[in-house]
Amino acid sequence: MSGRAAPFYCPYCGDEDLRPHETGHGAWECASCNRAFQLKFLGLLTRGLQRNEVEGDGI
Repeated sequence: MSGRAAPFYCPYCGDEDLRPHETGHGAWECASCNRAFQLKFLGLLTRGLQRNEVEGDGI
């Protein structure tokens, strides 16, 4: 795995015509609506999965 995930749709117009933007890692541009945006992974949440003891094993 390259460590880089690509978005499938533009978050503004929903089009699929996306290309990497020249500003660097995580930056994308949409050829349809002419917008540039950046995606960033913040990290994993510490709470994880929680068990539901009332209904048994729900997980």
